[in-house]
Amino acid sequence: MTTLKILGIDFSLEGPQLPERLAGAGLVVVPSGPGLACDLPRSAAYRQALLEADWVLPDSGLMVLVWNLLHATAPQKKLERYSGLRLLRDVLPRPEVQAPGASFWIMPNAEEQTRNLTWLRANGFTDLDEKSCYLAPHYKPDAEGRIEDPELLRVLEERRPMVIFVNVGGGVQEQLAWFLRRNLSFKPAILCTGAAIAFLTGGQADIPPWADRLYLGWLLRILENPARFGRRYLASIGLVEMLVRYRDRLPG
Repeated sequence: MTTLKILGIDFSLEGPQLPERLAGAGLVVVPSGPGLACDLPRSAAYRQALLEADWVLPDSGLMVLVWNLLHATAPQKKLERYSGLRLLRDVLPRPEVQAPGASFWIMPNAEEQTRNLTWLRANGFTDLDEKSCYLAPHYKPDAEGRIEDPELLRVLEERRPMVIFVNVGGGVQEQLAWFLRRNLSFKPAILCTGAAIAFLTGGQADIPPWADRLYLGWLLRILENPARFGRRYLASIGLVEMLVRYRDRLPG
């Protein structure tokens, strides 16, 4: 796989090829700008999840823009964004993913599960039921900052899906998926797409493909809910300083 090292993380340059290579893809993380700015330098477990992931996709528009500006004279280092929302739009229509028993969904709460299931059933997943879902508890990291869920592991070993969609929040989902990647006896694709499905189901701001291509998803989210997302995206400004200072090195 062709990768580009940014902040010590090997970001894949082959994101558009992932949907066709989904079977056995392993851990797929899609780190956001706020996650990189806040969790990468502070959380050893989050950092380890990104370092050991099989695929790290360049979702952050801010990271892509700043990186390309810093390397404007080095076209071989140009980075193209491949968002978690685009990944979902590319993966969800595939027949092998919609097949009975092929997918498993880790949901953040009962309300989101109902909304997501309704949308998925209306968009090809006609056989999807609650047995293919798991309501995530309120995870608390252990003393070393790790997140584990033996019950989820047991359920997945019984069902053995081809792809696991992790729809919980950033900073948590990567560590949970890393735990699954290390402990499952089989190798599914584990997609850390977080809230991306909410853009499709109506749970969050509608982000059409043109807005996603133009890196405007963050703006639409802020416009819909400034109190919730304004502070979150303001925190990602620290990513600019990190990129300027560390470039391809892991932040200390």
